[in-house]
Amino acid sequence: MKGTLALLLLIFLGSVLLQLVLPWWSVVLLCLAGAAWWRVSAGEAFLAGLLGTGLSWWLPAAWLNTHGAGLLAARLATLLPLGGQPWLLVAVSGLLLGLVGGLAALSGALLRRAVKPAVVPTNQSARNPG
Repeated sequence: MKGTLALLLLIFLGSVLLQLVLPWWSVVLLCLAGAAWWRVSAGEAFLAGLLGTGLSWWLPAAWLNTHGAGLLAARLATLLPLGGQPWLLVAVSGLLLGLVGGLAALSGALLRRAVKPAVVPTNQSARNPG
């Protein structure tokens, strides 16, 4: 759990900083590399990627929606099938980026497992006794 929280903070802070200067998809590389480097399970990596990237997108979008960009979000929400609800647009966009980050982190954790599988001790090997 401690490693998951550290990975979540790394992904969140890295995503915030990367999105200032790079395109939105740069968080995929961060999540993939972070989960491959950090030793967490696949489920924990997905959760850290989902929450880290989702919050890094959702918090600024929610702040902008309440502080002046709500009109633009409302117009975008009318173009999409969201019924003109700007908060629904904020929630859906945060969820989509969260899923992208979660799947990238899951891929990184599974890549680590594929490249360096767990070592089985010799006394517990899968020999056929008999």
